[in-house]
Amino acid sequence: MSNKHPIVVVTGSSGAGTSTVKKAFEAVFEREHIKPVVIEGDSFHRFDRAEMKVKMDEAVSEGRNFSHFGAEANEFELLADLFKTYSETGTGKKRYYLHSEPEAEEHNARLGIDKKPGEFTPWEDIPEGTDLMFYEGLHGCVKNEDVDMTQHVDLKVGVVPIVNLEWIQKIHRDNAERGYSADVIVDTILRRMPDYIEYITPQFSETDINFQRVSTVDTSNPFIARDIPTPDESFVVIRFKDPMKFNIDFPYLLNMIHDSFMSRRNSIVVPGGKMGLAMEVILTPIIHRMLEARK
Repeated sequence: MSNKHPIVVVTGSSGAGTSTVKKAFEAVFEREHIKPVVIEGDSFHRFDRAEMKVKMDEAVSEGRNFSHFGAEANEFELLADLFKTYSETGTGKKRYYLHSEPEAEEHNARLGIDKKPGEFTPWEDIPEGTDLMFYEGLHGCVKNEDVDMTQHVDLKVGVVPIVNLEWIQKIHRDNAERGYSADVIVDTILRRMPDYIEYITPQFSETDINFQRVSTVDTSNPFIARDIPTPDESFVVIRFKDPMKFNIDFPYLLNMIHDSFMSRRNSIVVPGGKMGLAMEVILTPIIHRMLEARK
């Protein structure tokens, strides 16, 4: 951890809703005139899209478990080294994974390169003068016998819907945005499950704050659900590992967020439609204190 160069991590599996938390942080950064360096978890995959397909086919033919969730497919050591370097010096190197044609066009023009979707941009220096590092991705809180991402991170946020809801979100997203069939998506979920259990789930014991969306409609069979439960059809359970660490004022939160209530001494439950508000109310003072500590 570093007062001078703080690091904020948002971690969660693909389709879990980390982008929602990212938007909440972006709103805080813009409103408070904070200059972050943003690190995308996908940029620390070990293989580009074409290489990943080859590796996947090899693993399937050999009967091995292999997925984007596991260590074999990711540069865990490089990410841990980046957290360490930034916390100590405020510097480091980053790159981008190009998800789409518009992203490729943007970075090709910016860097004068010719990369295609599914490839990485070259590594480049993090610009000087950033206020903090913000990471959003799959593996920001991985901690095992080989690597420990958490030791240099100042705020660790987990996004983890109940698993059936997570699967519904993934099925609908992959079908709508990527054109995958339901059978293909289910096969992907099953293939990833061992790595999900080994690398994704344990992170939520390391996070400082977890946002867990819980639906209030029947999601007992996520593979036939016709739509994603709306925010008004859900609650968000917000768990603080150590409320004293960030001086969490529960009476203030209960007063600010209508219809919220305490479910345990370290957990508050808010209506699903108030998730964005809750994030900003909770996170803004924490970020303020980080920046005050820098001074």
